[in-house]
Amino acid sequence: MNTEQLRAFCPSLPHVTEDIKWGADLCFSIGGKMFCVTGVDGPLQVSMKVTDSEFDELTATAGISPAPYVARYKWILVEKAGRFTMEEWKHHIKQSYELVKGTLPKKILKGLDGG
Repeated sequence: MNTEQLRAFCPSLPHVTEDIKWGADLCFSIGGKMFCVTGVDGPLQVSMKVTDSEFDELTATAGISPAPYVARYKWILVEKAGRFTMEEWKHHIKQSYELVKGTLPKKILKGLDGG
């Protein structure tokens, strides 16, 4: 996975928006809530949400650490792009999307689906 592949995959998920926050972070969101964040410059490092059961397992492996500021919400920081295969990247990004989407209020979900 690289930044361009990330920029192609994330917006392919329904209702995803992309923007730059804090001057240098490329953020992908659903309903105004971020599910995937990476730096605009430098080597690819990606933060995303994982399940509670995956968090400890993943952060105990090389190349993955608890994400700064949001680890308590079970977010990881993938520090090495080669840590996952393309299929694993897609799985984890889509899972993060679904986990964050699942926390959205019903009113916002209805708005996303057009009413």
